[in-house]
Amino acid sequence: MTTITSREFNRDVSAAKRAAEHGPVTITDHGRPSHVLLTAAEFARLSGALEAVGDRLWARDGIQIDLDLPARTVEPPRELDL
Repeated sequence: MTTITSREFNRDVSAAKRAAEHGPVTITDHGRPSHVLLTAAEFARLSGALEAVGDRLWARDGIQIDLDLPARTVEPPRELDL
């Protein structure tokens, strides 16, 4: 893992971004780790944030997923108690 200081990061953000292509970059502030720079793809992989439930259910490669869902019912509205 690459480590750079906050000052180095501020001076050359592009170099930090290039380094993040090869793995996480730890940014230190006063000698202590304060931030970690990741590519967007790596962040999405780690967090799973970009994957929607529908993506998992989407039929891929001809595979069909059948879900037996209960029938939807609509109850009549309740009377208001004023």
